[in-house]
Amino acid sequence: MSFEVDVALRRGQRDIACQFASPGGITALVGPSGVGKSTVLEAIAGLLRPETGRIAVAGTVLFDSDAKTDLAPERRACGMVFQDLRLFPHRRVRDNLLYGHRLAPPERRWLGLEEACAFLDIAPLLDRSPRTLSGGEAQRVAIGRALLSGPRFLLMDEPLSSLDDARREAIFTVIECIRTELALPILLVSHDRADVLRLADHVVEMTATTGPMHQT
Repeated sequence: MSFEVDVALRRGQRDIACQFASPGGITALVGPSGVGKSTVLEAIAGLLRPETGRIAVAGTVLFDSDAKTDLAPERRACGMVFQDLRLFPHRRVRDNLLYGHRLAPPERRWLGLEEACAFLDIAPLLDRSPRTLSGGEAQRVAIGRALLSGPRFLLMDEPLSSLDDARREAIFTVIECIRTELALPILLVSHDRADVLRLADHVVEMTATTGPMHQT
């Protein structure tokens, strides 16, 4: 499943441009802090509208300023894992996991709660509050919530930041299994070059310039 992104955005006083195409697998979006990596993820998810450009995933156009196409976030079939996770603090883990699942159309519910819990090893956490979870546990719950929304692709913003080595290794394994066992394409943001070298099939380097970015 391919990612095709060519957009210009404005965030506050910053102009952000991003142009790349990747054939699927795991694509890493890298670059210096403040260059707009997370903003690009939000644009792909439909949470932020670009000024101009085009976004397509697997041939489905999500946004096209010329054609006046702008699919609502819930129609993009995108699973988003935010850097701050954004688990609902007033809901137990079970309800956090099922939130997106209940909103997804029945035809997109390709993963059930029991399967997700087994895949992520989070069944013992179901009745706990998010505030009682470790960083690694909370990250797995956030990934589980994204998967249960029935996505065609995942966007992950710094999924390995703020984790100790043991928890990082566990999340590494989860991401690699999503690629190999679930065959979901992933676009992730990372500032850690070692993480990118281990995980990514394709690398897109964002810079402060407005031209095309270097890809590997």
